[in-house]
Parts: sequence; C-alpha cells; structure tokens
Amino acid sequence: MPEGPSVRKFQLLTSPFVGQVVAKVGGSSRKISVNDLNALRLQDSQVHGKNLYLAFVAAEGPLGPTAEETALQREAASGASSPAQEGQEQVCAPQTHPQDEELQELQPSRPEVPDAAEGPGNWLRFHFGLFGSVRANEFSRAKKANKRGDWKDPVPRLVLHFESGGFLVFYNCRMHWCSSPRANPASDILSVEFHRGQALDALRAPNPICYTLLDQRYFSGLGNIIKNEILYLAKIHPLTQGSLLALSDLEHLLDYAIQFSFDWLYSKLHDKRLHLQIYQKKQCPLGHTVMKGTLGPSNSFKRLTWWCPRCQPAVLSGDRDLSPVTE
Repeated sequence: MPEGPSVRKFQLLTSPFVGQVVAKVGGSSRKISVNDLNALRLQDSQVHGKNLYLAFVAAEGPLGPTAEETALQREAASGASSPAQEGQEQVCAPQTHPQDEELQELQPSRPEVPDAAEGPGNWLRFHFGLFGSVRANEFSRAKKANKRGDWKDPVPRLVLHFESGGFLVFYNCRMHWCSSPRANPASDILSVEFHRGQALDALRAPNPICYTLLDQRYFSGLGNIIKNEILYLAKIHPLTQGSLLALSDLEHLLDYAIQFSFDWLYSKLHDKRLHLQIYQKKQCPLGHTVMKGTLGPSNSFKRLTWWCPRCQPAVLSGDRDLSPVTE
C-alpha cells in the first residue's frame, strides 16, 4: 500500500481543488453513498501518516479555515512553549536528493480501528490499499492484460467532477465519514512536529526492531519499503531487539528513517527514480546474497522482509534463536 511520501503527493494533487464545488460524482464504492457528495464544496485537504482526509461543506456555506490557518490559530493561542515542549528533541533538517518511483507494498498493513464512535461528519477519510492512488484530471489505464487476456482499465472507487471542469479519481481505497482527522503529528515521520524522543523510546523496547518500525502509533506513514531500506542502511538485523542496541545505533536508524522518507517525497515531487538497495533485491549493493522472510508479531500481519546476513548480522539475546522462517 502507499506509504507516507505517496499519500503526501496525493494530498498535493487534491489541494488545488479546495474551494471548488462538486458538480458530478461517480465510482464503484459501496461503503459510502457517492451521490451525497454532489453539490458539496471541498473545504480542506489534509494528510496524516498513510491517511488522506477531505472536508466537505454545503456549497452555500462558508469555507472555514484551511489546515494552514488552523495551525496558525493553534500557534497563536498556545503562545510561548510549555516546559514540556521545550524539552522535546527536534527533528533533523532533511537533505534533498532527487530519486523516485511509484512503488507499492506487497502486503496489507495492520488494519486500523474504524471511527465508529464518532458518527457521521464532514470529513471523508481515505485509506489506500494495494496499488491505491489518486489522479488529477486523468484516469488510470491498463498497463498489461489480465489473466484472461483482457485489457481492462482499473475501476475507480470515487470520481469527483468539479464545476471548474477538473476532476479527481481515487483508486483502491477504503472511505468513511468521520468528524475530524485522527492525527498525531508527533508520530508522523514527515511532520515538522515529529517527536524524536518519543520515537527513540519506542525503539528501545525489547521487541524486534522491524515490528516497532511499522507501529503507526510511533511511526505514522512509515511502511514496509522504508522499513527494509533503513534497516539495511543502518546495518541492523530486522529481528534485533531494540533493547539490545546502543542509543547511538537507534539514533542513526531514526536519522535514516527521516532522511529516506523526505528523499522519497522529494523524488516523487520531481519525477525522479528512487534507488532501492535491499527491497525485493537478490543481492545487496556489496554483492552478498539477500535473505527474504515473512516477519511480524504473532497477533498481526506478517510482512515480507529482505536483509543481508553479512551486512546486517544478527544480535542474539542469550541463547534465543532469532532466525526467521524464510521463503
């Protein structure tokens, strides 16, 4: 499924339509009544982790504050930083390197709990599945024939035509209404409010490091591709328990997570190719044979993981065997 950098790009595709009125709708979604969007005005567009949120209001109603205006209002209301905020560690400023490719994860992520208790609202939440995407003023076309030899274009879940003549198309996504975006900027790997101290505390837990990295409570937007790449860059075995690693190793891993995420976002915005070193590779950049396994907590989804046993040696706790079942 699309990771944080991809969903950020989706949000940028929707933002030019903020303020416009929906003139016609279409799509195959059965989770919502797409006709309910007719004649509504797109009020706001936000992204939080792997989720996209669009706010709609009655066309004759006021637009209300955008996400940027809301953030400015919060800053003005909060005034000076509180003592707790002053003690928070700051995120490192990312460097920008051109690189890009539309890559999707091959396994589903842990399902999120729906906002059933919230009831209906004016925010439409999008969570994208395998090959999920957003397109502006164009439809996705078939790139190859299906198993029966038919060239069938993907069927959009939702199409929004605006009075301006432009349109947005949403593919392979789950949608539901909610009262407000469910967000924690401190855990969003691409947010300026990302909290390094909180992330480091999570990484120190006595759990396999590859499990912690995919925990959206602490690393919102970080997915399987980023996980594999940064563990290789940091030379850490995926099953190493975070509590066995030195603080400096965890700091370096966190730096790689932030840098790689921003590099990927930069590449997407500049149509550059993303250079991967370990994900779906048979050899690492040094020519060593790469291992592949399906790893994950016993009570959750297992994720395909690639690592180099020579570049990423296992760190064992006592006599415990951390060798995974490989494919």
